[in-house]
Amino acid sequence: MPAPFRTPTSTAPGSRPPAPGAVSGPAGAAVALTAVHRSYTDGDGRVSALDGVTLRVPRGTFLAVMGPSGSGKSTLLNCASGLDRVTSGTVEIGGRDIGGLREPDLTVFRRDHVGFVFQSYNLVPTLTAEDNITLPLRLAGVRPDTAWIDELVRRVGVADRLGHRPPELSGGQQQRVAIVRALAARPDIVFADEPTGALDGATADRTLSLLRGIVDDLGQTVVMVTHDPAAAARAHDTAVMASGRVVDLLHAPAAADLAGRLASLGADR
Repeated sequence: MPAPFRTPTSTAPGSRPPAPGAVSGPAGAAVALTAVHRSYTDGDGRVSALDGVTLRVPRGTFLAVMGPSGSGKSTLLNCASGLDRVTSGTVEIGGRDIGGLREPDLTVFRRDHVGFVFQSYNLVPTLTAEDNITLPLRLAGVRPDTAWIDELVRRVGVADRLGHRPPELSGGQQQRVAIVRALAARPDIVFADEPTGALDGATADRTLSLLRGIVDDLGQTVVMVTHDPAAAARAHDTAVMASGRVVDLLHAPAAADLAGRLASLGADR
């Protein structure tokens, strides 16, 4: 069984909401977007996927991003992580402006400073869980920190599954291996794209507890895109998006409140 993590706590009465554009947390941003625009051309002409987004995520915090379909939340994740280039504005990861990096340098920067957790796990089916965890490090020519990885696999509860290949693991076990892989290089930030979308309710709940735990206990920073208000409520803060903008930045909202806000945005479309 995974080692226990601290249980998320509710907002204390009288606590102050975060300043506009910033989530609550310690000083120092893991990722900061300033006046970010992302537009592209499709069959209907010019489309603005992000419309002047400014957002700062301090180190050691867990931010959920949610919104109706087409609100820009996936584009936000792609631009914030360096998977996609912005049309204008700046993106900084760990204080480094990534906009001026050439593509090969950006690829190396992502490898060394950014972790990813996807809904589809993205594990190599012919490799063992252990080899999947260390593969990015070995490709980078970096010796794995075995003590750190041992601590991670103990915490997430897959220490006895390291010799198994992904087809021999449950969906929840595969996602936990993917989380360890994302953390193995001690990145500045982990981006999680619908990490519970392919999991049943109980397994999704355990995965969210793990994500919250690596923030609360290990000081990691996590930005998670989700359509699920219950999942978003497990984060410290939630950025609600609509029409390419962050329209709300909520501290420790309840799932019911998020569901109501999402429904209102859908009704306004």
